[in-house]
Amino acid sequence: MESLNPKLFDATVAVTKELLKLTSPADSVLSNYFKKNRDLGSHERPLIADVAYSVIRNKTYLEKISGSKEAAMICLAAFNKIFGLSLTYLRNKVPKKWHNSIQKLAEEPLPELRPQDRYSIPDWLWQKINAQYGLDKGSKLAQALLSKASFDLRVNQVHTSRKRVLAELASEGIEATATSLSPIGIRVKENFGIQKHRLFLEGHIEVQDEGSQILAQLVDAKRGHMVVDFCAGAGGKTLALGAMMGNQGRLYAYDVSAKRLARLKPRLKRSGLSNVQTQLIGSEKDPRIQRLAGKIDRVLIDAPCTGLGTLRRNPDMKWRQAEADISTLTDKQLRILNAASTLVKKDGLLVYGTCSILRDENEAVIERFMNERSGKFELIDAAKSLGIEGIDSQNTPYLKLLPNTHGCDGFFAATLKAI
Repeated sequence: MESLNPKLFDATVAVTKELLKLTSPADSVLSNYFKKNRDLGSHERPLIADVAYSVIRNKTYLEKISGSKEAAMICLAAFNKIFGLSLTYLRNKVPKKWHNSIQKLAEEPLPELRPQDRYSIPDWLWQKINAQYGLDKGSKLAQALLSKASFDLRVNQVHTSRKRVLAELASEGIEATATSLSPIGIRVKENFGIQKHRLFLEGHIEVQDEGSQILAQLVDAKRGHMVVDFCAGAGGKTLALGAMMGNQGRLYAYDVSAKRLARLKPRLKRSGLSNVQTQLIGSEKDPRIQRLAGKIDRVLIDAPCTGLGTLRRNPDMKWRQAEADISTLTDKQLRILNAASTLVKKDGLLVYGTCSILRDENEAVIERFMNERSGKFELIDAAKSLGIEGIDSQNTPYLKLLPNTHGCDGFFAATLKAI
């Protein structure tokens, strides 16, 4: 943080003030701020973003130790406690108008912190984590969610191999290693300007978290299969499934958002896949869905959820949601699961997944579904079916990935076989 200067600090305070309103996603706030402040250079923007995201990740902790909810005080606390800059150093680097704030921070006694304050988690969410995982495991999970997310790539097997991509990256001095769990993943030390890189532009690689890659692997889509990605979004898992199918068979990508599906189209073009058909639907009850009833070999539901397993990369999500939102979401998840289940042919597989760490959205939804559809589906041991060393069943039939144990985003999945 040697480049900290008065201009940089003021910009950090300004963007943090906007972020703390919690009215828009953090990435949108940062993007809009940088568009309005084009005088900020390519070296300054990453530093501002880094501090701003750290503030949102550690919001409650920083408020408690600074004794304030003002953006400037919170930023000073972040520079001091998160980035390790001394208050003396800060006094020499920030505008004089903030010197009184530095003095207040120096005099502020350190309070006793509850776990939810230390890990900057809303009270309602900590209560759920503590009840579900226990204090020890819950604390380790909460601590992991405060860390920065890894930068993972998925190799498009239609075009190339992981070995070839790793060799090319190494030849360019880009630090990268094979992911330990996903057989088609690469973990890069830092973003190397991927959107301008040949491998990305030619569809050889896509950005995708290792956990998301594993969820796609669980579907076990094969050449010649008919597959439905029921909540395709911008198509990260759609692209992975299409490549797994060897660009053969038929893959339907459904979503209720035209905007999200529009983002899939340029990605499809780069990928070279021709076995994907996108379809905008009105809801899970759209009559066009039922044309495929009982015909589909594999159905993936990447269900809309709280996204709490992705807090490393989307830290503002914990502050922009409330406990009351969960019951609305779980009802929606069950409706989607019921609708998608009608597509699966006998002996076909239905994979339900979320990027949530909460039982309410995961096991509880599957239990409700199985009670309503008794005798129609059976649970398959999801983790065991993957056959990936480092992923075990944990005495349940479900796949559960957590950042503190697997190093990826938090994911849950259940595999159901139609009988």
